[in-house]
Amino acid sequence: MDINILLALQDFRNGVGGILTDFLNKMTFLGELNTALVIMALVYWSVDKSLGTYLMMGWSGNRLVNGVLKVTACAYRPWIRDSRIIPYGNSITTATGYSFPSGHTMNATSIFGGLAVRGDMPGVLRITAGLIVLLVGFSRNFLGVHTPQDVLVGMILGSLVLALVYRLMNWVDKNPGKDWLVAAVGLVLAIAVAVYAAVKPYPMDYDAEGKLLVDGAKMANDTFKGCGWCIAFLVGWVMERRFAGFSTDVPLKQKLTRAAAGILSYYAVSLILVPLVKNGIGGPAGTMISCFLQVFYVVFIFPWILTKTEKSAAV
Repeated sequence: MDINILLALQDFRNGVGGILTDFLNKMTFLGELNTALVIMALVYWSVDKSLGTYLMMGWSGNRLVNGVLKVTACAYRPWIRDSRIIPYGNSITTATGYSFPSGHTMNATSIFGGLAVRGDMPGVLRITAGLIVLLVGFSRNFLGVHTPQDVLVGMILGSLVLALVYRLMNWVDKNPGKDWLVAAVGLVLAIAVAVYAAVKPYPMDYDAEGKLLVDGAKMANDTFKGCGWCIAFLVGWVMERRFAGFSTDVPLKQKLTRAAAGILSYYAVSLILVPLVKNGIGGPAGTMISCFLQVFYVVFIFPWILTKTEKSAAV
């Protein structure tokens, strides 16, 4: 049934030309990891620290849930299950890891769903944010890289994680000194997921020529990334509250300066430092440490730099 739906969408995609296809190919970009990180960073640094924290905590939780389910279900991508499925263009390059559930959909639910729930926005923008979630999810089906159940479960789980995080943040607001408890539980879970992904057996299915269909160790890479990001957020979140304590209640000029400096330095970290660390260490440890550095920079290091430089400039 799911493959038949994808085949019907593929026939439609091939028949209507490139207008709708190009649009949905751009929409899927909004669910990519780097897009999610940039949006969250800008909100966190320059718009609303509390909202940014909520988005990143929800996203971190979703990456952990997504990672553990991927390596548990070990569901093959649609084109591996059925050779008639031909993903559109280069969309296959961002379809990493196992198929179930959809990571792009969970990313979009975390970011745009979170903005719709928590953001102080007009109704029209809330509706737009919700529509983006639906379009990102549908784009994964339309482009042939995920089944409908991958997307549907991704939306449901993403929403449930957001609801849990909303309650957790309210609890932390009432018990500010116990944020370490939330972080400690999250760290234990993230480490447990990483160990689970490293030691569990993976399917070893071969094609007619004796070639391994899917390398489970390679598929688990997304799970290790999620664990590294989640650990970085939790550690950085607690450290920022104790050693930085920056505020987004600053003039517009300062907000814009933060955004420009932050994004430039973030890309320097992501495109220079992260690959060096990942390649230098290698394996799951290299993946986790490099991803840790990426998010730790966003959550703690850059905010800490802001408190020092902005304080000096004000003297």
